[in-house]
Amino acid sequence: MPSTLAEWLEYQLRIHPQSIALGLDRVREVWRRLGAPPPAPLVVAVGGTNGKGSTVAFLEAIYTAAGKRVGAYTSPHLLRYNERARIAGVDVEDAAWVSAFERIEHARQNIALTYFEFGTLAALWLFAQAQLDVAVLEVGLGGRLDAVNLVDADAAVVTTVDLDHQEWLGNDRDSIGHEKAGIFRRGRPAVVGSPDAPAGLLDALAGIGARGLIAGRDYHWQPEDDRWRWHCDSAQLDLPLPELPAPVQLANAAAAIAVVHALRRRGGWNEAAIAQGVCHAHAAARLQRVAYEPEVFVDVAHNPQAARALAQWLSATPIRGRNLAVFGALGDKDVGGIAAALEQHIERWFLAALDADSPRGLSLVALQARLPAGMALSGSINVAAALDAAIAVAQPGDRIIAFGSFFVAAAALTHLSGNAS
Repeated sequence: MPSTLAEWLEYQLRIHPQSIALGLDRVREVWRRLGAPPPAPLVVAVGGTNGKGSTVAFLEAIYTAAGKRVGAYTSPHLLRYNERARIAGVDVEDAAWVSAFERIEHARQNIALTYFEFGTLAALWLFAQAQLDVAVLEVGLGGRLDAVNLVDADAAVVTTVDLDHQEWLGNDRDSIGHEKAGIFRRGRPAVVGSPDAPAGLLDALAGIGARGLIAGRDYHWQPEDDRWRWHCDSAQLDLPLPELPAPVQLANAAAAIAVVHALRRRGGWNEAAIAQGVCHAHAAARLQRVAYEPEVFVDVAHNPQAARALAQWLSATPIRGRNLAVFGALGDKDVGGIAAALEQHIERWFLAALDADSPRGLSLVALQARLPAGMALSGSINVAAALDAAIAVAQPGDRIIAFGSFFVAAAALTHLSGNAS
């Protein structure tokens, strides 16, 4: 049996023939064998195409500021697997993960689990032992058949719905929205974080019988100079702007507040804690500034919707110099759609091959072939080399943005941290 966290993770990659195998029967049976303990008295599930990690961060920060003991589960990780589960703001250490994996291995017997399913069950087990007040769970791929959905959440959020993972979820927003709505439960709050949610999501919500709280209908927000306002029929808040910089973060914060309001009878409603949590919530690689001369930002934008949000931020924060992109992508992503959203905002692209980082990663040749003709392109064998190339040509006033994949973000953070030391 494996003994270290690294050995366990390598073992999990080997024991299931597929990296993704949607369905709840297997994880539900293993969880039953473990006794199916509730991960916390109050559980929130967060799904959607983009904005999940930030919304988890807002919920975690708000409930922590209110004095709650919070567990947060997110994926994928950037630098260390330990990031995937936090208890009271601290990443779970190796020994605890190993202990949880040993319990799951004993319980599963001949049931095959994927890498993601192993990690989800381990996080739920760790939370169940941690005497939490609140657990906030980020849904992985989709919703209805995602391993996180074995838990009946007290409230659920779908942040946004756009085209991504079509091979698993469907080829249009209605189909994808229907899948993501599977995390809602009859009679329980179901927050829809986008005013333009597809009919497939709203129809599924109604069919489930969840208590829908729709952005732009049941709750609202608007920026006001250096503040912003959140309100619904029974509450109004005047709030500081989030430290997370993109304009889209107001929608994520607003959705998190809608959850807190919906659960206020059990989780409390502390306006000072909400303001503190909104202001100080942090999620790595969400337009994270990691260098100043030149300015370098790292972002996990990896699909057209996220690229449009990045373009919105670039428009809202003009600079006197050029925007330079360090960009790599996985083979199942809409590279053309990402480029189209940003082409008018970025003067030069420094491409990074990701085929050495992931079996799904695009080589330099394959990445170039997917981009529109006429773009100013330079190519490098990896993210570090692409970053160095961009930094070498950057002039005073220029801004570099590294994005396109969690692999790009992780490599950029690692490389720039190493240079700083």
